[in-house]
Amino acid sequence: MNANNAHPSSFRDPSGYVFTKNGEIRRVINPIYFKPYSSLTSSGFYNRLIKNGLLIPHEEIISSENEIIIKAEKIPFITYPYEWSFNMYKEAALLTLKLQKYSLEHGFSLKDASAFNVAFHNGKAIFIDTLSFDFYTENKPWRAYKQFVTHFLGPLLLAHFHGADQLKLLSNFIDGVPVKLISSMLPFKTKLSPLVYSNIHLLANLEDKHNEDYKEQTKKATLSKKGQLNIIESLYSYIKKLELKESSEWGNYYDKTNYSDDAFIKKSNIINTWIDTLKPNSLIDVGGNDGTFVRKLKRSVDLALVCDVDNNAVDFNYKKMKQNKDKFILPFVLNVLNPSASIGLNNMERDSFIDRAKQLAPDVTFALALIHHMSLSGNVPFKQSAAFFSSFSKYLIIEFPKRKDSWVQRLLKSKNDFEAYFDFYTIENFENAYSNHFIIREKVDITASERVMYLLETIN
Repeated sequence: MNANNAHPSSFRDPSGYVFTKNGEIRRVINPIYFKPYSSLTSSGFYNRLIKNGLLIPHEEIISSENEIIIKAEKIPFITYPYEWSFNMYKEAALLTLKLQKYSLEHGFSLKDASAFNVAFHNGKAIFIDTLSFDFYTENKPWRAYKQFVTHFLGPLLLAHFHGADQLKLLSNFIDGVPVKLISSMLPFKTKLSPLVYSNIHLLANLEDKHNEDYKEQTKKATLSKKGQLNIIESLYSYIKKLELKESSEWGNYYDKTNYSDDAFIKKSNIINTWIDTLKPNSLIDVGGNDGTFVRKLKRSVDLALVCDVDNNAVDFNYKKMKQNKDKFILPFVLNVLNPSASIGLNNMERDSFIDRAKQLAPDVTFALALIHHMSLSGNVPFKQSAAFFSSFSKYLIIEFPKRKDSWVQRLLKSKNDFEAYFDFYTIENFENAYSNHFIIREKVDITASERVMYLLETIN
């Protein structure tokens, strides 16, 4: 197999690389990794992790003296760490520690602990890098310890003290947030915490020592397996207890909307009627808050992406998904006015939200109670939001609050002297702009409200 076929995100590991063929996810294993792979397979280590839902399933399809190729289960939509809510991030961190503990107990060790090795699939975090395991060497420290600190512990601590937006730092620091930066941003009182001091502040101080003697001492450092397990246990216990210290306007959005009970039910009924007609397998609810209207669907779907700009709303959705075992729902954080961009080497290691959405091509997009925020808070012209929504789904179910709607009035009043500029916000202008990208299939007023529901079909 020619390594030029490797996925743009799969060039860093000498053990092998990922490529796609006929829509399937395949991984080439190079000879340098044959011995660990053979041991991980023959010992049943892989199978036990797969059986317990910790590692993405795979099957071997080709084996030769030059390469082994395995086919992995395909995850329909990959979310990245900077799109996870706080508790999703915690689950990914705890999964990584759990894997390292289990590996040590069975003679192996994680050789890397990147947050990008974790994805969310079927309602839970799952490890997706099959080649991240290696043999444990007696008395050697955890090779991926610092990476775990910069990808997981550091960002979670920053979010704990400064808010969930800190979790987006990994979009700028794809190889991990620098320890010195983490240390400088944490409150002084964290130096009194033995765990934070030893795993963050002390590590940052040691990074300042660039002399060769220090480098040699680092190479010769020793740590028993029991010592490693103690560190992992302490990190696991500490991270598990971490919580956010912030509230938001949207965390309990549906407790304070301007819908009457009748209007709320009418809206849900309209959506269900259209979904019953369209019979989608997949959908995305953009600005979906806590996933309320996805959960009110009477027809089941295979996959429902529910994204929102507000971490607390996404976290609430995540917790509800866990509680109800709604495995078909995938919550994630997304700012529709600034969706995740393509980043990494050549801007190709991590795909943009729009590219991933196009690849998934969900059958339907929901944009409920969103267009007035895009247009009036974000100053987005109708023609631009129409271009966005038409780029990845065949059908769009969109809700339009008219100018007399109380939320629209509130947003218009907030514009002060510029309120007249937003005279463009009318239902006629909305329909004209969206008609360049969509055919209006149905239009229904929501009873007892100033809102209108549209079923639109993308013009091919």
